[in-house]
Amino acid sequence: MSLPRPRATAAGGRTGNRDRPAPTAPGAPHPGPAAWARDLALGIRFAAGSGREGWIRTALTATGVALGVAVLLLGASVPGVLDTLHGREKARENLGQAHPPRAADDTLRYASADTVFHGTPIRGRLVRPDGAHPPVPPGVDRLPGPGRMLVSPALKKLLDSPRAGLLRRRLDYRVAGTIGDAGLLGPGELTYVARPVTLAAADGYRIDHFGKDWNPPPMRAPTVLLVIMTCVALLTPVMVFIGTSVRFGNERRERRLAAIRLVGADVRTTRRIAAGEVLFGSLLGLVAGGALFLAGRQLAPVVTLWDINVFPSDVAPGPLAAALIAVLVPAAAVLVTLFAQRGVTVEPLGLVRHRPPVRRRLWWRVALPAVGALVLVPLSRERPWTDTPLHTLGLATGAMLLLLGVTTLLPWLVQAVVGRLHRGPVSWQLAIRRLQLSSGSATRAVSGITVAVAGAIAIHMLMTGMQAGYTRAYAESGKEPRLSLWANARDWPQTQRALTALRATPGVTAARGTVDALVGPLPHPPGRPEDAARTTVTVASCAELRTLARLGSCHDGSVFTTTSREGAVAPGATLDLSPPRDAYEAVRPHPWTVPRTARTVPLLAHRPSPDRVVHDLLVTPSALDVDKLNDPTTEFQVVFDRSTPDAVEHIRNTAARIDPTMNEVSAVDNPHDAQYASILDGLFAGAVVTLLLIGSGLIISTVEQLHERRRLLSALDAHGTRRATLGWSVLWQTAVPVVLGLGLALGTGLALGALVLTMIDSAVMVNWPVVAGITGIGGAVILFVTALSLPPLWRMMRPDGLRTE
Repeated sequence: MSLPRPRATAAGGRTGNRDRPAPTAPGAPHPGPAAWARDLALGIRFAAGSGREGWIRTALTATGVALGVAVLLLGASVPGVLDTLHGREKARENLGQAHPPRAADDTLRYASADTVFHGTPIRGRLVRPDGAHPPVPPGVDRLPGPGRMLVSPALKKLLDSPRAGLLRRRLDYRVAGTIGDAGLLGPGELTYVARPVTLAAADGYRIDHFGKDWNPPPMRAPTVLLVIMTCVALLTPVMVFIGTSVRFGNERRERRLAAIRLVGADVRTTRRIAAGEVLFGSLLGLVAGGALFLAGRQLAPVVTLWDINVFPSDVAPGPLAAALIAVLVPAAAVLVTLFAQRGVTVEPLGLVRHRPPVRRRLWWRVALPAVGALVLVPLSRERPWTDTPLHTLGLATGAMLLLLGVTTLLPWLVQAVVGRLHRGPVSWQLAIRRLQLSSGSATRAVSGITVAVAGAIAIHMLMTGMQAGYTRAYAESGKEPRLSLWANARDWPQTQRALTALRATPGVTAARGTVDALVGPLPHPPGRPEDAARTTVTVASCAELRTLARLGSCHDGSVFTTTSREGAVAPGATLDLSPPRDAYEAVRPHPWTVPRTARTVPLLAHRPSPDRVVHDLLVTPSALDVDKLNDPTTEFQVVFDRSTPDAVEHIRNTAARIDPTMNEVSAVDNPHDAQYASILDGLFAGAVVTLLLIGSGLIISTVEQLHERRRLLSALDAHGTRRATLGWSVLWQTAVPVVLGLGLALGTGLALGALVLTMIDSAVMVNWPVVAGITGIGGAVILFVTALSLPPLWRMMRPDGLRTE
């Protein structure tokens, strides 16, 4: 492809202005799409056909872009993963129908039987078909027979393991098959569908289909903040790294552009050719990043967050997001290259780069993080912080501006500091002089480290604050080793039998139980009738009621009102024992009058616990027929001995024998500790990988600078300069920008973390060991870069490097 002929100036010479691009001749058209396409294609040809050196530069650019693209594709896949999870959960579930169907050939009775085994939740569903053609959930060809169950592959593996003896006794069904992928949230989910021999009407509800149009509850504010901050802290250093990657080998590329200028190309043409070379590397990186993403998502089943993992096919970005990444990454590479070329004038006989350094202006560098802080401060004063599109946008924008402010402040800070450093050993002076002359390459590579460290510190502060809140709550409610159990009640004798079984369980030191239900006043207050059920009646023996209140004298037939809520119920009041639970339920009232002999008694003060009930009216069994109550529940409080091995699992087994649909509310297992610990470990590992990744870029930049100075290194070696002196100079040249960057990152990360913790109304907490670890790893990058830079340095320190042909 031919190059444009040299254009002459008015004096008859070639253009050679050192300060601005060559002007376009009067009347000459500006470069159009054809010229852009031609020059970009020529740059691609240069990159692909410039031998080993050219391919090394292209490979470095492609590697950096590939890693960034893989992370961007992973981030773009998160919304799709959440949609897939919610879709599967909707398809396999039915939470009950407003108008339950009548028993028919195509209906079944359905109940939840979730349980926990050694802190791991297990999802369970019980079914009993009403006919020969019941509905089946996704992943199931046909429902299991009586006494059998279908299990997920992960649960089958757990049941087959030696440590699951107690769980096998709890799930006392024969395994008849496995559930397919369509019925699982992920390959590691523990779930089963069982068909007990009997399933009472009170233990479930009737359905005629699976699939429920319901929306998951919105995430709470701390979780929303965590998700937003993780995305910002992950993507911001990736963007910085991509911007740094496309400038690998920039100085060598510019020398070749000078040769192109010698044969007649103008400045604009050389810039477009340079952009074409980078475009080739970014396109290769785009393809490699896609391949890396496809390979990396195969590890999805291994990763578990919040007790959920996903199938590899679920990790897929949306078409629009993938298209944007495919277009914007190469476009960004071209724009970064064109922007970088503005600071260099490529002339036919060389480069104009070594002019006096331009003084970096501070005001606009401070403005960027200042604007970010101004956006975040009003959000931190929201009480409570709510998840709205405006708040989400403000948090993401403010955090990103604050983190990007590190990259803008670092060059000024390095220039300001090294400009005041003069005295020291020879190695120190060599490093400082090099940074004084040209600190751009070093700061560009180090800026990625600073952003990654600042983001990681902020995320860890947020996680530490959230985890501390859960730990305090569980520590307070879990002081007494106790489990709360509840299930549907039938009569008081059933509750007594359950109490006997629980008290005989290994490790149980005490157990108490009551039957509770909501009642309402008669006549019903005007308005919504379902809102009338505000009073809780508790039915139990005198011995059980004495654990709740100071009764004084008590016998079977006694009734007591409590001081839990003033005016809740009074002696002589008429109550409806079967008030409607919602506007759709039409039930006949069951009036009952509180005896005028009922005495008001004070409730005993209990420690904070997972109790579900506020007791308004205490009644002994002979004073009130439990059968007349609408939807009564049995509540058990079981105290156990922590020193008894597997006491909690024995209690859960007993509860499953009493009623497989019995629910547990307890503070025995704190799942948040393990979940947050795993996320913190993952974030720490991600920060380490990010720092090593950016450190590799810093190595490439350092070796490239050494190669540019190989003649100078040879001259120093010829004059007797010791290798140790130059080795220490490489160390100082890397250490000064990294140390300044880490100090800037530490301050920015602490400030950002404090603002985010204030948003969730949490005390500002700093996990200093983690902060020290991240900062220490960032500092270790200095030694890592120096160690890997020494072998090329020794090779270049040879007198024969001065030979010129």
